[in-house]
Amino acid sequence: MAEIEAAQPAQVDVSKSSNGPAEGYEKKCIFCKIVNKEMGTELLHCDEEISCFRDIKPGAPHHYLIVPTKHVGNCKSLSKENVPLVKRMVETGKEILQKNNITDLNDVRFGFHWPPFCSVTHLHLHVLAPASQMGFISRLFYRLNSYWFITADQLIELLNSKGDTN
Repeated sequence: MAEIEAAQPAQVDVSKSSNGPAEGYEKKCIFCKIVNKEMGTELLHCDEEISCFRDIKPGAPHHYLIVPTKHVGNCKSLSKENVPLVKRMVETGKEILQKNNITDLNDVRFGFHWPPFCSVTHLHLHVLAPASQMGFISRLFYRLNSYWFITADQLIELLNSKGDTN
C-alpha cells in the first residue's frame, strides 16, 4: 500500500496510459473522475486498487469515502468474490483514521448506502468519525439497521452467505 504523508497525499498515476482513462473507468461517474484526478479533489490515498477522499458533504468531523480505483457498481451488485475488496476498503479507512489521530474505532461508522438510496453508483464506503458527533440529519442518513444503510460488517456477512458465482 502507498504510504500517506500528513502534509502530502500519495501521488499514484491511476490513468495507466497517456492515451486516455484506465480500464474500469466510467466517463459519467464522478468518482471515476475524482480518482483519475479530473476534478481537483485531494486524494488522501490512491493505489492501483483503493482510493480515498473527503466527502463533499461531511456527516461527521472526519468523513471519508473509500472507493475502488477502478469502477465497481454499488454494493447490491457485489458477489462473494468481492469480500476481499470490501475488507481492504475497511482497512484503508482505518489507516486513514489513524493518520488523522482517530484511535477510538468504537466511535466510528463504516458503511454503504443500499440501492436505491445511493447517489453515486460507484461502490463507496462511508467512514465517519467520531460517530458520536454526527448531527441529527447525519444520524438519519447513516442510520444503523435501516433500509438504506448497511454496515461494512453486514455487507461482508451478506456477501459471504451468497453462493459462489460460476
